[in-house]
Amino acid sequence: MCGRFVQFSSLRTLEQYFNFQAAPEEIAPNYNLAPTQNVLTIVQHGKSRLEILHWGLVPSWAKNLSAASRLINARAETVATKPSFRAAFKRRRCLILADGFYEWHGEKGNKQPWYLTLPEDHPFAFAGLWEIWKGNDISPEQSDYRSCTIITTEASESVRDIHHRMPVILQPEAYPKWLDPENQDIQELESILHNKHIRDLKSYPVSKQVNRVQNNSPSNIEPQGE
Repeated sequence: MCGRFVQFSSLRTLEQYFNFQAAPEEIAPNYNLAPTQNVLTIVQHGKSRLEILHWGLVPSWAKNLSAASRLINARAETVATKPSFRAAFKRRRCLILADGFYEWHGEKGNKQPWYLTLPEDHPFAFAGLWEIWKGNDISPEQSDYRSCTIITTEASESVRDIHHRMPVILQPEAYPKWLDPENQDIQELESILHNKHIRDLKSYPVSKQVNRVQNNSPSNIEPQGE
């Protein structure tokens, strides 16, 4: 799974790697992104737009927001058929921007956090899904809740010694077809997830300060001895 990740690249840097328009205002770097927090994403509404969504997908038919803290990941193997994700998989796909992510390895109670990122240290995109939840009469102030989830797959050789799952990091050439809401070819979309993702990552242990979401600083991703 992917339960914590990092977004710190500036909008100027992101513009070098992604094609988007109508960017939001610059948001603060986050070195310890956790479920329900705001994340930078790219969605396509005619044009590719940089938007801020909540991490943790809430299906449009959900009765309340309780799903937000649970549906942070969707398995590539079942995303096309699982009720919580199948509608979004067909029509509402996104890129979730990141600079790296964390995984924990070791015995329960003494797990070591690891930081994983591209060997080139530049920003990348998780394959994601997004939804809009309209709320209900009980809590009208929570209407129009925009959320997303990260798609995961079996770990590659570069990751499996740390964790058996990893997020799907899309190859840049896959972005246009993945984002296009008119592309509803399930077989093609599944092929993108299985064949158009980046498998080779670098990793190193980091401080256990990342265990606490409140710890949010560049020191989180500094290498530490195992």
